[in-house]
Amino acid sequence: MSQTVTPSPQNTSPSSGLEAALRPSGSAVAIASSANVNDFLQETGALVRRLFIQLQRRPTTLIAGLIQPVMWLVLFGALFQNVPPGLFGESANYGQFLGAGVMVFTAFGGALNAGLPVMFDREFGFLNRLLVAPLASRFSIVLASAIFIAVLSLLQTFTIIAASALLGAGLPNPVGLLLVIGIILLLVLGVTALSLGLAFALPGHIELIAVIFVTNLPLLFASTALAPLSFMPTWLQIIASLNPLSYAIEPIRYVYTHADWSLGSVVMQTPFANITMGLALLVLVAFDAIALLSIRSLLRRSFS
Repeated sequence: MSQTVTPSPQNTSPSSGLEAALRPSGSAVAIASSANVNDFLQETGALVRRLFIQLQRRPTTLIAGLIQPVMWLVLFGALFQNVPPGLFGESANYGQFLGAGVMVFTAFGGALNAGLPVMFDREFGFLNRLLVAPLASRFSIVLASAIFIAVLSLLQTFTIIAASALLGAGLPNPVGLLLVIGIILLLVLGVTALSLGLAFALPGHIELIAVIFVTNLPLLFASTALAPLSFMPTWLQIIASLNPLSYAIEPIRYVYTHADWSLGSVVMQTPFANITMGLALLVLVAFDAIALLSIRSLLRRSFS
């Protein structure tokens, strides 16, 4: 006696097996995602190596960047070496007071110039080649510039720390050194983001250089890099209290003069509030967030 076998409903559609075969599994998606991350890291590393190759071909840029802050320390330290003790707060000498300002301003100046290589790539056509290349993410262009500037800033910071120690400023404890490095990196991140944003927003390098010259020295003198707030008139105290550079300078200066610092330590007394170590760090984080958010839409338009 014959028996008819009726196929189950899931096997009646000829395309169901094909869809199941073509549907990516979880492991396939994970492998693809891992490949994209690897490609992004590889692209970023290649772009960083390119910037360092350019630096190797023009070593005078690095040499000048290391010599200039040391000259600031030596010349300004000698200029004010005979000031009465205690005139510049709790610093043992003006060299110790100045070290934090030179450290922050040097990192700020380097980060402010971060957009120049990107601007030159725009003008010479190399950036267009990158934008039409099959990159995993075009944001590797921005990340490579940020990593390059961060490494240079750390080299300058270590040079200034060593020079300050030789000039009698001393050294903070190991945790304090880590905090100094973290503060420098926070400042560099925000300023680099703004500089890269300007590199895509301005029409050419002449305009970018003009912005750098206009903002560089005014932000230096309108901060606590060269003198404490108590030396300034009231209107300048208010401006310096709103300057992000002051929120990087004062925590570093406090770490140098206080071995028992904490996040609750008051590092700056502004006309409107006492600023603690923790609050100063939060201000720097907020500055980075504002800078990154402000260039986000600009970069998306430029990379689209």
